[in-house]
Amino acid sequence: MTDPAAVAVRLADVRRRVERAGGDPDGIRIVAVTKGFDAEAVRAARAAGIGDVGENYAQELLAKAPVSPEGTKWHFLGHIQRNKVGRMAATVAVWHGVDRPEAAERVAAVAPGAEVMVQVNVLGDPNRSGCAVSDVDDLVGYVRTLPLDLSGLMAVGPPSPGEASRDCFRWLARRAGQLGLRELSMGMSDDFEMAVAEGATTIRLGRVLFGPRPEPGGPREIGLETGGI
Repeated sequence: MTDPAAVAVRLADVRRRVERAGGDPDGIRIVAVTKGFDAEAVRAARAAGIGDVGENYAQELLAKAPVSPEGTKWHFLGHIQRNKVGRMAATVAVWHGVDRPEAAERVAAVAPGAEVMVQVNVLGDPNRSGCAVSDVDDLVGYVRTLPLDLSGLMAVGPPSPGEASRDCFRWLARRAGQLGLRELSMGMSDDFEMAVAEGATTIRLGRVLFGPRPEPGGPREIGLETGGI
């Protein structure tokens, strides 16, 4: 079970670290990523004052949402599969993973007006989601023709934070500025300070708030049976 008091202490530390990195702790949107944790993590995040909660898997999001505090703003962070968008449309407020025209079209069809971000594969890794850096302009231009609120760009940095991470975040920030986009969703538990220093407006945090993630496949009491999507 997630301890709400511990989450509150960790959140206060995150805010101090954001400020030291040059960011506004009250202005940067913190998304509490509850992937793999039970529904108590959502309640603990809300009790600590975090209104934005993110999930990577449709099944976990749909299981936790009905047993979570009213007013939780849900972010879907995972790969957008067209056959699952309809089930999530009434719950998800922000879609971070628009990486191809078909994904944008499906969200627009079932959730017109929703906030979306274009996910960019800044590493060029074929095993990662996100559009190629060479396709960003075209995809952004196309999404802008749809009835969606395209707010910004999203990316996942390298697995080992370092100067490569800084280069990726700096590139994404520059591109978002050139495209006139207001949001930059970048930075996770291991690299959020670097992302903040390079202009992140949204950071996605799991372990730094909740502690080590439970082992995959372990029991998770979230109201419904869970599993990978």
